[in-house]
Amino acid sequence: MKNKTLLIVDDDPAIRYAFKRTFEKMDYLIIEATNGKEAIDTISLQCPSVVFMDITMPKMNGLVALEKIKEINTELPVIVITGNGNMDTAIKAMQKGAYDYLTKPLDIDKVRLTAERALEMLKMKNQIEELRQKLINTNKDSATTTIVGMHPLMQDIFKRVGVISTTPNHANVLILGETGTGKELVARAIHENSANANKAFQVINCTVLPENLLESELFGHEKGTFTGADVKKIGKFELAGEGTLFLDEIGDMAINLQKKLLRVIQERKFERLGGNSSINLNTRIIAATNKNLKHSIIKGDFREDLYYRLNVIEIILPPLRERKEDIKLLSDYFIKKYNRKFDKNIYGISDEVKELLEQYDFPGNVRELENLIERAITLERGEVLTPQAFPQEIFSVINTSEIKSSVKIKEFIQAKKIVVESFEKKFIIERLQETKGNVTEASRISGIERQSFQRLMKKYDLSSEEFRK
Repeated sequence: MKNKTLLIVDDDPAIRYAFKRTFEKMDYLIIEATNGKEAIDTISLQCPSVVFMDITMPKMNGLVALEKIKEINTELPVIVITGNGNMDTAIKAMQKGAYDYLTKPLDIDKVRLTAERALEMLKMKNQIEELRQKLINTNKDSATTTIVGMHPLMQDIFKRVGVISTTPNHANVLILGETGTGKELVARAIHENSANANKAFQVINCTVLPENLLESELFGHEKGTFTGADVKKIGKFELAGEGTLFLDEIGDMAINLQKKLLRVIQERKFERLGGNSSINLNTRIIAATNKNLKHSIIKGDFREDLYYRLNVIEIILPPLRERKEDIKLLSDYFIKKYNRKFDKNIYGISDEVKELLEQYDFPGNVRELENLIERAITLERGEVLTPQAFPQEIFSVINTSEIKSSVKIKEFIQAKKIVVESFEKKFIIERLQETKGNVTEASRISGIERQSFQRLMKKYDLSSEEFRK
């Protein structure tokens, strides 16, 4: 007897047929709906075990239908399907109570596995909590809150952000990833989709300030605590209140200050420097670093106990070179962003630019890609970004069509190396010129870790002194 019922909600008959053909062989009973309204009517009359539902449909879209379905049956697993790779869609779906989120084209094995897991969850009932937290309105055009990516690793991160944002503020988060991968963007996404989104989001970079100033920035100080403390200062913890404190580059925090931070996290209270009154800690702490903290622990540079206090929930951001299929999607997003900024009307990148960008390893990750697109937008005179709008060192030597037809692979690799090195040198020189030889600032705006930036300077025999004149 068939006791597993699947409701398939999609306005595309081919999708519904594919589901029916696949799951009927597995002893499932299949019922169908062509839009969100039909789905709600069907659920009101019948009791499906699992729902697979498209987001983009006529009459009522999937997200609206999802919300109404959860009002009817909060425990019914709903798996949403879409071709949209925008982070906001994933977060909305997860927060409105979706069990999972799949993107087209569908992997049928993953679809089967997702259905089986959903049924197992339904049997246990306590494996999933309701995720109906109302999404806080954010500026969808803002680069600080929008992340895009179709790569499975990014889709998993979007889902995790949706879940984390509903957890209590005491659940600290550790974000790991190379410079330029978007660690602060993820931190902001967690905050802006939480119940405390209307509270403060405070940021502090643990690399920029010396230990004594960093301590004062974090905890504040009373007037007269030390020379120069002419007035009372409110620290970042106190300013964050019930909101979020983002500790960027936590791996560079001095070991003595790590000890004090650990005590504050454990006791959930702190005092201003020179003060006697305790202040309760109600802040979510999100820390981030591009360092391998486990290696730092072995070297004695980072406290193991603090690592585990911060790493209640971990998010690892992949470098752009590991998700190159997202380069076109990211490029289109940045083009839209800078079209608005520069009042342009560019609709995309040429096929040649796409192939050449995918050949580049992007040591500065997404931040470096954004820098290239912004620069190209300002220079392009047509309606599509062409190689001429990018630094010529990266494109001029390579002819894509010749690469495809050539069998001289070694010659191509050598030519590519020359081009990349030429671009790297000019890129480093331009950043040093912009910052008048300030290596720290030059590495920051280029999206390259300071040590890596210094290695490139050494590679090309560049000294910061020559740019300070």
